[in-house]
Amino acid sequence: MISRKYLYLIALAREKHFGRAAASCHVSPSTLSAAIRDLETELGVAVVERGQQFAGLTPEGRSVVEYAQRMAASAEGLKQELASLRDGLTGRLRLGVIPTALTVVAALTASFARRHARVTAEVLSLATDEILGRLRRFELDAGIVYVESAQVPGFDIVPIWRERHVLLTGAAGRFAGREAVRWAEAATVPLCLLTPDMQNRKTIDAVFARVGAGVTPMLETNSIVSILAHVGSGHWSSIVPRSVLEQVGTPPGVVAIELVEPAVDWATGLVTLAREPQPPMVATLIAEARALAEAFEKPA
Repeated sequence: MISRKYLYLIALAREKHFGRAAASCHVSPSTLSAAIRDLETELGVAVVERGQQFAGLTPEGRSVVEYAQRMAASAEGLKQELASLRDGLTGRLRLGVIPTALTVVAALTASFARRHARVTAEVLSLATDEILGRLRRFELDAGIVYVESAQVPGFDIVPIWRERHVLLTGAAGRFAGREAVRWAEAATVPLCLLTPDMQNRKTIDAVFARVGAGVTPMLETNSIVSILAHVGSGHWSSIVPRSVLEQVGTPPGVVAIELVEPAVDWATGLVTLAREPQPPMVATLIAEARALAEAFEKPA
């Protein structure tokens, strides 16, 4: 449905290396290189910067890659549509999720899987910018991000749940017996936070800045599991979404304390490329996300 030459070019743009691109396409590097040269002859433009190794795409090459990615995505959407008419929804769902939502996203994937048992799923832990970039390159079907971070042209967002963050700290520590802690107070204890490239960290930094608290974390990591392990050791505290603890539990000897002054809600949702029509896989996932959002809004 789409010439292999274009698929090889997409792989080269993704891998940025002829050998890795060839391996991902299950062909030899010479076969991939010959196909790229044939494509250049066919189009009458150079698409790859020439050199001993891959040196990047030409401006024309970047335009061709974007066109090829759209063609490949449209072809995949058609295949899904035809397959769903025959056998129901099949294929692979590719989902990028910010680290703080990796536990609660199971509610969405489980609901989807119960209705579409023939679909396999891949869930990747990624920063927001990487999720949006992979969506633009059609390397993901959807993402789970903070709603405010996806308010950019070219994307649709379905808010699913809202939550507050809590201070995770030792039960016998400085805030023992407290039901709430001010953000300014939380800034004074040794903190373990996500790395600065993560949207969660950016939003936390913004709140600290709002209350005039300068914060230098004593430990940074890109893993929620690592945060829980370090806080559980007794030396560090952290700030995490309450939903993380609801899904995996609070480490022994640790308590979760409400953060106030200010009380801040974060909205998290499903982000997809703005396309019409949406591929069947994506359209079905959006419907599941909307149903889940309604369920979360209902009083317990």
